Amino acid sequence: MLLKSLIGDRNFYRHVLAVSLPIMIQNFITNFVSLLDNIMVGRVGTTAMTGVAISNQLIFVFNLCIFGCVSASGIFTAQFYGRGDQRGVADTMRFKLYSGLLLCAVGIGVFALFGEGLISLYLQGEGAVEDAQASLAAGLEYLRIMLWGLAPFVLVQCYAGTLRECGQTFVPMVAGITAVIVNLSLNYILIFGKFGAPALGASGAALATVISRYVELLIVVIWTHRHHDENPFARMTYQSAGVPRALVGKIMIKGMPLMVNELFWSLGVAALSQCYSWRGLSVVAAINISSTITNLFNVIHLALGSSVSIIVGQLLGAGDMEEAVDRDTKLIAFSTGVCLIIGAVMFAAAPLFPAIYNTEQAVRDLATAFIRIMAVYMPFGAFLHASYFTLRSGGKTIITFLFDSVFICCVSLPSAYIMAHYTAVPIIPLYAAVQAIDIIKCVIGFILVKRRVWVQNIIENEN
Repeated sequence: MLLKSLIGDRNFYRHVLAVSLPIMIQNFITNFVSLLDNIMVGRVGTTAMTGVAISNQLIFVFNLCIFGCVSASGIFTAQFYGRGDQRGVADTMRFKLYSGLLLCAVGIGVFALFGEGLISLYLQGEGAVEDAQASLAAGLEYLRIMLWGLAPFVLVQCYAGTLRECGQTFVPMVAGITAVIVNLSLNYILIFGKFGAPALGASGAALATVISRYVELLIVVIWTHRHHDENPFARMTYQSAGVPRALVGKIMIKGMPLMVNELFWSLGVAALSQCYSWRGLSVVAAINISSTITNLFNVIHLALGSSVSIIVGQLLGAGDMEEAVDRDTKLIAFSTGVCLIIGAVMFAAAPLFPAIYNTEQAVRDLATAFIRIMAVYMPFGAFLHASYFTLRSGGKTIITFLFDSVFICCVSLPSAYIMAHYTAVPIIPLYAAVQAIDIIKCVIGFILVKRRVWVQNIIENEN
């Protein structure tokens, strides 16, 4: 009986793979190019790689804020689509565009005015002053160019997010794959100065990324507006400039905690990296390598988590509550089981990845240790991610806010700060201890999902 509740039939797994595989492929290729990006920038020098890694950590905060903003109305988009309400889908799309572009303007202002100070926060640990200055210069140069890519990133998230929530995952995947191929090709040309182009180093990596984002935007927007039959919301989105007040109120009530959650969670992750940086610049470089490799493996549970929000959200919107519970249980079990296997492979292969990088052996050894720690944690992370998206699909955004960002800011971050600043705990056990704290969240997530607090239709009374 237990196995029957955890394992689905062939049709179930076909459906899950149809939704998750395009997301998985797109994310895998994106992260694979990020890996090659890191290797190519690393060949310019460890200081350049460190500077770029720090800038990307700051941009990560912005990206997560946009993700939270888009996801806030995305939980409504999935349920509107499940009910067959294309006008509701268009209204949520319009909300995404307004709020996303507003956040984009704020992000550009913050990075333009305070970029140097923010990068400097990560360069206070052990290490030579000359290396810190070189990393600062590379990071600042990279960040200034990346500002030109923030607006297309926002628009891609609005369009691609809506398409995915409506079950259309193939086109965003094609657009993403095309973009990363462009990014990779231009990286090779612009970083090293091939085919007569100037060798721009870290700046070349930033320029390649910006250009690829405009390519991705063009593909997604053009396809969406040329296929109105598949995407009725596309025409409706620009037929009106307003968003119904009742819907805005609901998105703000249900979605604001999600937006704030992504902001504080990403700030918490950035602050954790800053705590680790007190153990030296080699730690910053090693965490950059390990996180790039880990992200490559994490595409499995990230895509399956996104599938939870799409599949379960649509069922809740259609009012099929028992089917939503059944599929959610099987999705969580599937994601956790797959990542148990992936984690074992990642642990065994951990020493191979840092060896690719042109950096010091000490950095490679640290990166290997960090990768193995994350490999052990992977099945817990998969369960946690699926539980988070389960709660979010039913509009339980206050709970996800407490579950996610409040936990990292009030538990994980203070623990890391105290160990980094007031003890002599070496970086490897420090890093492992901070990751292990998240197991507490797994227990909380299990209880909340089991109690079915998320089983509700949040658009039931929406006209």
